[in-house]
Amino acid sequence: MSFESFISQYEPVIRLSAFFGIFALMALWEVLAPRRQLTTAKWVRWGSNIGLVFLNTFLLRLAFPAAAVGVALLAQERGWGLFNVVDVPFWFAILASVLIMDFIIWLQHVMVHAIPVLWRIHRMHHADLDFDVTTGSRFHPLEIFLSMGIKFATIVLLGPPVVAVVIFEVILNATSMFNHGNVRLPLGLDRVLRLFIVTPDMHRVHHSIEDDETNSNFGFALSLWDRLFGTYRAQPRAGHQGMAIGIRDMRDARRCAWLPGMLAIPFVGKVTGYAINRRQWEDASE
Repeated sequence: MSFESFISQYEPVIRLSAFFGIFALMALWEVLAPRRQLTTAKWVRWGSNIGLVFLNTFLLRLAFPAAAVGVALLAQERGWGLFNVVDVPFWFAILASVLIMDFIIWLQHVMVHAIPVLWRIHRMHHADLDFDVTTGSRFHPLEIFLSMGIKFATIVLLGPPVVAVVIFEVILNATSMFNHGNVRLPLGLDRVLRLFIVTPDMHRVHHSIEDDETNSNFGFALSLWDRLFGTYRAQPRAGHQGMAIGIRDMRDARRCAWLPGMLAIPFVGKVTGYAINRRQWEDASE
């Protein structure tokens, strides 16, 4: 069995093992060295956020049983995409594919903040009243389907090796849980790490109740894209202990921490200035 065949056959086991292993490590780290005190009952949030993970996994496997790896295999068989046409070293195709897919995720993240109807879907992620490892997996099923569609299109155009897709998926899940962690890092280490990757302190700024801070630090894995495109913000104005997490007009725990209320978020309320192209920059009250 070739390496690619092994990766393809055991892709679900590899991803699930990585997910549960990293989740357990981050959960333990949060207990040993929490960055902030949580404001809502942990059992309620964790029950809802983890319940959402299982719901999204079930829906995805039902709708797309082949998943991203299946699309990569299909692209390979049919000769679709850049790296199935251009002859480059295998290692280069893997490295370039992972980097490009990370940039596409950054771009997608900016897009769901910029387009009001997509912000409706994405704001369920931001409505979490606290910020911890479970926030990293808290996405509305509609956003999961949107993300999968963008991922499929990227794979068809790019033609990445199957190994690159699995590496990217594992990195995406791992960094999402890491950078949403309610964990304390030594400040010197944080300064060095965030030159390369998105740290919890860097991404926490993105979950601020302040809309200008929400519309910054869009990266999941690499901090490069925010620095390159001018959306990087080092720290929240109120500091990590003083800042409020969430969305200004969504503070009811029944809406933000219980699963039925969370699933209804895209369909209630108005789109406010959090969506980038609805921002009223001349409004001094914001």
